[in-house]
Amino acid sequence: MILLLAGTSDARELAVMIQHAGYDVTATVVTDHAAEQLRAAGIRTYVGRLDAFQLAELAKAEGAKVIVDASHPFAEEASKNAMQAAAEMDLPYIRYERRETAIASERVTFVDSYEEAADLAAEKGGVVMLTTGSKTLDIFATRLIGRPNVKVIARMLPRKDNLDKCERLGFSQEQIVMMQGPFTKELDRALYRHFGVTVVVTKESGKVGFVDEKIAAAEELGIDVIVIRRPRLAYGIVHHEFAGVLAALKERVPLPAG
Repeated sequence: MILLLAGTSDARELAVMIQHAGYDVTATVVTDHAAEQLRAAGIRTYVGRLDAFQLAELAKAEGAKVIVDASHPFAEEASKNAMQAAAEMDLPYIRYERRETAIASERVTFVDSYEEAADLAAEKGGVVMLTTGSKTLDIFATRLIGRPNVKVIARMLPRKDNLDKCERLGFSQEQIVMMQGPFTKELDRALYRHFGVTVVVTKESGKVGFVDEKIAAAEELGIDVIVIRRPRLAYGIVHHEFAGVLAALKERVPLPAG
């Protein structure tokens, strides 16, 4: 059995591919929506944020032979927990991560943290659209909300807990955009125009995270973009293609002949 941390849409595709290759797969996800998609494909799925001990216990209970970490590129704690659980259980650890996007634009400034992004956005001022999700929203709220030269627009997934968090942090209804992707360049451009955006804050989430579209739309409108670099962890070997993950699995857990 393969225990897989499925933190993104492409990770869920990977889980289905591994299953179709002939392996039993158990997945962990954070949201009920992600769980529904995997369960519809016949994959046993657990919902919730698991620490290293809980992951190790789950691996033991499920009889896992390998841990595949396909969590989001910015889910640093999830990856650390997966690596620790694999080490404690003496299981192979395989990391899948979507490729980084090659970004070359005069409108883009790279930073290394959410705090640095928030401070730079405050310095630039104007209408700042956050496309960084809800997990770190408090960092931006603390540094941006209430500044006389800044208006913040937060775009995120349409979930009740996200809305509750926005309200708790002081975002008004006019500052909240809740949408489910995929997002095209045309849609991004329309949103920027509608809100009069002057600065976009995003993460280097890769092509599947629609970073290219956000930047292309911003370039056309002369909008500055602040891009948060991915955290750098010592994963060991990282696979950027599904085929590489499957080959690594077959080396460690050969499928029965025939």
